Amino acid sequence: MDAKKKILVVDDEKDFTAMIKLNLGERGNYEVKTENKGADALAAARKFKPDLIFLDIIMPDMDGGAVLFQLKGDIMTRDIPVVFLTAIMTESEVVSSDNIVSGYPFLAKPVSVKKLIECVKKYTSNNKG
Repeated sequence: MDAKKKILVVDDEKDFTAMIKLNLGERGNYEVKTENKGADALAAARKFKPDLIFLDIIMPDMDGGAVLFQLKGDIMTRDIPVVFLTAIMTESEVVSSDNIVSGYPFLAKPVSVKKLIECVKKYTSNNKG
């Protein structure tokens, strides 16, 4: 059996992070840690060493772009895949604009558990092909 995939969810909405943790955790294949402050995301990622980070864009203390900049600038976290989660844009808006998520995978909220799992499998897969 494969080891559990470690997922870090960074979002200021505690109910949202709790829902993701519950839904992915119930599947048995995932160890999920949540962080509700963007400013604490780097420390959480360094300590937890996740296989994937789901990152909100709009947070009151530090936006997702600033968090991404920190993560990609740190030798311990720069290779961890990041997928943005947001309620402020649709997929077509992200593709057609020059915003902070351009070039990074993106899921629009609300997001189904099925989509989350597909995303985790896609970005944590060991086979690059």
